[in-house]
Amino acid sequence: MTHARAGVMTMAVGALTLAVAACSAPGGSSGGGSTSSASTTVTIGVLRTATGPLAANGKDMEDGWNMYWAQHGDTVAGTTVKTIMEDDAANPSVALNKANQLVDSQGADMIVGPLAANVGLAVADAMDRKGVTTVFPIVSADDLTQRKNYPHLVRLAGWTSSQTTHPFGQWAYQQGYRKILTIGFDFAFGYEGVGGFVNTFTDQGGTIVKQLWAPLGTQDYSTFVTQIKQAHPDAVFAFLSGADDVRFVKAYQDFGLLGKTPLIGGETVTDQSVLQQLGSAATAIVTSGHWAEGRDDPAGTSFVNAYYVAYHKYPSYYSVDMYSAAGGIAQAIQSLNGDISDQQAFINAMKTETLSTPMGSQTLDPHGNPIFDVYVRKVVAGPHGLWNVPVKTFPHVTQFWTYDTQAFLDHPVYSKSYQGNGVWPNPMS
Repeated sequence: MTHARAGVMTMAVGALTLAVAACSAPGGSSGGGSTSSASTTVTIGVLRTATGPLAANGKDMEDGWNMYWAQHGDTVAGTTVKTIMEDDAANPSVALNKANQLVDSQGADMIVGPLAANVGLAVADAMDRKGVTTVFPIVSADDLTQRKNYPHLVRLAGWTSSQTTHPFGQWAYQQGYRKILTIGFDFAFGYEGVGGFVNTFTDQGGTIVKQLWAPLGTQDYSTFVTQIKQAHPDAVFAFLSGADDVRFVKAYQDFGLLGKTPLIGGETVTDQSVLQQLGSAATAIVTSGHWAEGRDDPAGTSFVNAYYVAYHKYPSYYSVDMYSAAGGIAQAIQSLNGDISDQQAFINAMKTETLSTPMGSQTLDPHGNPIFDVYVRKVVAGPHGLWNVPVKTFPHVTQFWTYDTQAFLDHPVYSKSYQGNGVWPNPMS
């Protein structure tokens, strides 16, 4: 990884003009100041979604990644960082072809991204067989850093789907909710995010009265909302994202439930990728996540301000995770004085570093997954539109919550048929 392979295409990232020069590089080091014996190059292949229903989220990924290098320069300890971006179209087959092309034909030394869970699982398998370093800041499939073993994978600045919902299930019970209906995507992302909430909520003594699963791309949520009205829950927990989330919240409001039956949800429900579209309806929703753009914190505020200047919008979690991952890669390169010819040493450097991010300080557990603060968030008006502010912080949350690690791993990954807390589905569902 100390030389550019033939056929490398460079994507320029220096076109951004930033009015704010803050947001120092994680670890206190930025580009320049070579300490290596010779000029070297590392080529990074970035997979993000640029077409289809997830394209807006993919654009946020791209913006966050580009902003880091635009701020800090593309040279770290004498090593030049080159980026090649490809569109995975949120399709596992397309992503595999693009990842293989990046490595075999375009000289990529590592792969960063992608976005969708099913794409990430496919890419992780393929790149691990090739022995290629992969960094997954966005893909949140639980088992990537749980029951599966990917020696070349680092979930730098990322998360697992259930990591932010485990504490939220406990929080919901403490608010007095006893009977909750859940709705989530009918695939792994939904099963895992909902499962984390269900497991801890039922641990506290709560009851899940019904579970609803919506296919990605559901156009009409009226049948789901009708079932919610019929169930009369104390609250509804949602784990949706993108256009589906917008359509669900609109139906929830149209059927008169918003403000009447409390709506709580996972991080993506009020993420900036959808928040401005939700409008004032979002102020009635409480969510949990590892990013709160309205948090009163110097590093976070500096990043948010710089991002707004660059892109005229608040950063989503897709943006901040990619920005932070770029910083973590730069910090690992710096720690090795620019010599990253030893791939295992480079992976170890990423796994053992303490990363200062706009989200807060993070370290990785022995499985390669971040330990971070989880924020319970409400939506309020910020200086440039709606944003999420924390009302409670759960510090240093691991992907295993307070469960014994081995006991947790002895159970299956959360799925449609296993939602934790012993036998599932609940007979009442």
